[in-house]
Amino acid sequence: MPDAAISFEHALGDMTRQEWMSEVTDLIGARGSLTPLGSKHCASFVEDGTTLLVTFETHQGIQTLSNQAHPLGWNMVKSVGWSHLGVISDGDTWFRDPAVYAFFDHLVDDGFFDEFDKVLFYGAGPCGYAAAAFSVTAPGAKVLAIQPQATLDPQVAAWDRRFAHMRRVSFNDRYGYAPDMLDAASEAWIIFDPSETEDAMHAALFTNPRVTKLPMRNMGQILQTSLLQMDLLHGLIVATGQGDLTPIRFARLMRARRDHLPYLRRLLAKLDQQGRHRLLHALCRNVADRLNAPRFVKRLQLLSEAEEG
Repeated sequence: MPDAAISFEHALGDMTRQEWMSEVTDLIGARGSLTPLGSKHCASFVEDGTTLLVTFETHQGIQTLSNQAHPLGWNMVKSVGWSHLGVISDGDTWFRDPAVYAFFDHLVDDGFFDEFDKVLFYGAGPCGYAAAAFSVTAPGAKVLAIQPQATLDPQVAAWDRRFAHMRRVSFNDRYGYAPDMLDAASEAWIIFDPSETEDAMHAALFTNPRVTKLPMRNMGQILQTSLLQMDLLHGLIVATGQGDLTPIRFARLMRARRDHLPYLRRLLAKLDQQGRHRLLHALCRNVADRLNAPRFVKRLQLLSEAEEG
């Protein structure tokens, strides 16, 4: 384990991408490296333990989701002593860049992944796509992908109109079709909301027997943010890396939704739309009794008055 320490308390927010990369290079020092990968990507490596977490993130996401604008994997270096390789893009690129392909080719040729006892690939959305796609470079790795796209090839996913600007980008060449790239993984976990049509359709394309799908119904379009808000993402990543994640354990963790107001509001709106008044009343009563939730208190009063009238 390297002796040099990283100052995990040093904030990197409100910086341009180039300023951020320069600061990260200085912080990492002898513990690792930062490698530019063309004009849109870079890779940050911090060496620590014999478990390697490979994350795919965007510069914008790092600035938004971390109070200190640190890559997600630095939490793992700090808290559980894992090594971390972060591949970072400027915007949502799905990492479809020959410079990124060449970087992973180089890692394979150097036997980089063979130096670690365990390897875990992680990402969400376009970064979840990349986590699945590039996991093929580390046979035996585990994958945790939140709301991943399987491909944006219009011949396969023309029904997904959310990313029309990516239609001209090739998803048919190297590291292209994410479900196929999971053939070498030891296991892969796909987290998605079945009520989000496009996310559910992409999840359905991950038919590999190594894949286990973990539904988060009625959680919406920003599952990674919700998991962070519920303080669950760190535990999920650790459990996956240690081989301890199971559908039952995931379901128990998801009981935290009972205290997550964004989820409860979505559930309220859905029951309201369906006209399920008895369940609406029970939901509002339960939430009003447990949480500081004025919306539910007011709705409970209105429902009670309607019943009495």
